[in-house]
Amino acid sequence: MGFLELFSTASMPVLKVLILTGLGSFLALDSVDILGQTTRKQVNNIVFFVFTPALISSNLAETITLKSIISMWFMPVNILLTFIIGSVLAWLLVVITKPPQHLKGLIIGSCAAGNLGNLLLIIVPAVCQEKGSPFGDPDVCNQYAMAYASLSLALGAVFLWSYVYNLVRFFSTVSQDSCNNGVAPLKQEDLTEYLLPSSSSTVNTKGKAKVTLDSMKQKLGKFLKQVNLKAIFAPSTIGAIVGFIIGTITPLRRVLIGTTAPLRVIQDSASLIGDAAIPTMTLIIGGNLLKGLKGSGVSLSVVFGIVCVRYVLLPLFGILIVKGALYFGLVAADPLYLFVLLIQYAVPPAMNIGTITQLFGVGESECSVIMLWAYGLASVALTLWSMLFMWLVA
Repeated sequence: MGFLELFSTASMPVLKVLILTGLGSFLALDSVDILGQTTRKQVNNIVFFVFTPALISSNLAETITLKSIISMWFMPVNILLTFIIGSVLAWLLVVITKPPQHLKGLIIGSCAAGNLGNLLLIIVPAVCQEKGSPFGDPDVCNQYAMAYASLSLALGAVFLWSYVYNLVRFFSTVSQDSCNNGVAPLKQEDLTEYLLPSSSSTVNTKGKAKVTLDSMKQKLGKFLKQVNLKAIFAPSTIGAIVGFIIGTITPLRRVLIGTTAPLRVIQDSASLIGDAAIPTMTLIIGGNLLKGLKGSGVSLSVVFGIVCVRYVLLPLFGILIVKGALYFGLVAADPLYLFVLLIQYAVPPAMNIGTITQLFGVGESECSVIMLWAYGLASVALTLWSMLFMWLVA
């Protein structure tokens, strides 16, 4: 592929995202007020609870089989590595910039958690439709692109809500405790634990085992209360589970999937509902980015550091990891699959980080500024990295 052809193929999907995002920002202006804050919240609920689960379940059910699951085993590992490497780089950024305590969770989350769902659902299938795409037949490419992107969205949601959610919660709690003159109030669980007899005071081994068992039960109960299981099993995750079940269980697949399936109307209806997810999500992203123009309180060095981590360092690590996995035979030489694995390292921060900061009431304005800069620069960064990634896998 020539340079101009490669540039055109890589830039068109990003340009589509940019146009829809700009339209969303325009509709969210106070003078227009079609996509105001209240409207965005209501529409976002429909996207979260209806459109996205339908999109994920229908795409996975149509393309996922036991054989394909085995071939895609590296994707969860790849996403986990994006979180680990991003977190390590974020810790270095925190050490260098020394931000306020309550912003540390936001900074680490922004570096670790990328937009592994919405953007991939737009960019990857759109690349398949471009003339000169290195991924073969557009229809077959689009089918598998939607499956890869849907799986990425579901896995990203699990990692985001299990890791970033608790990360922001931890630093917001630490920040609140530090405001109480360094004296943290005792919790009921701590008082209960102190009243338990120590192991040295027990008379026999049976008593020791009982005390240890009670202590373990208390700690397990405390952990389960702290971890938001409802957030982890979000509608998108449930949709992915349903899609996996339908796709891998042959009798269910024969009943629901295919032109001769007796209950194919259910699959067709889910696909029809899911088609509304991508444009609606992108419009909401554009509306949410307007808040960044009014935000303040985050230093330029922090924003610059997050941008460098997400658009320079992480993609470089991604090339090394994916190329290494290909060299050692851990992944198949499928250009589309390799492209998806690579692009997971080059996306901007996840938009749901803003939702998490709203839940805890910390870093909301700072998050808006970070998202504005990150998504503003994404049009350039994603185009350049997409060009390089397509050249590498072609």
